[in-house]
Amino acid sequence: MGYNAFGLQESDDADLPVPFPDDFDYDTFLSTHPGRLDITSGGHTHTAAVTVEVWDGPPPEQDPANWDEQAEADFESTSGQVAVWSMSLGRADDVITLADSGGAWQVRVSCAGRAEAAALSDGEGTGTGGRALSRPVLARWILIARNGAGQCPAPPRQLVAPGQVTVFTMKPS
Repeated sequence: MGYNAFGLQESDDADLPVPFPDDFDYDTFLSTHPGRLDITSGGHTHTAAVTVEVWDGPPPEQDPANWDEQAEADFESTSGQVAVWSMSLGRADDVITLADSGGAWQVRVSCAGRAEAAALSDGEGTGTGGRALSRPVLARWILIARNGAGQCPAPPRQLVAPGQVTVFTMKPS
């Protein structure tokens, strides 16, 4: 994680009117542009683990007490694939597959560890704060995308098996 931010952007981004990181809003936890989600972090530069779950309907509710921050947004993808962008590293090599083709999605973003990441990067500008960490992951994120088409079986199914959920780690450069 670099510069307190990362983004998720339509992988086929040639026609996006506002590509990452243009017009990034650092004062908002989750903000949107067409084909793009911008997410701010509590710490300037730190390691963050992000888990992505993809569902075909409303996922199980989560206890808000487990998270420092939560927000929801609508997202449209023309390809069904989303690229992860870092302010310091650019576009990640791997993509997140939402579906075999484009569609509308509702996304819930949750984060824990924002205060810890902020405290450790305060003054140092890094997630280590000049001392060894007892655990490598300072901020834990979960992004839950669900098909926004409104047509889903009952009960909703997780489209990616729990053992195969997309997990990626962003480390400072």
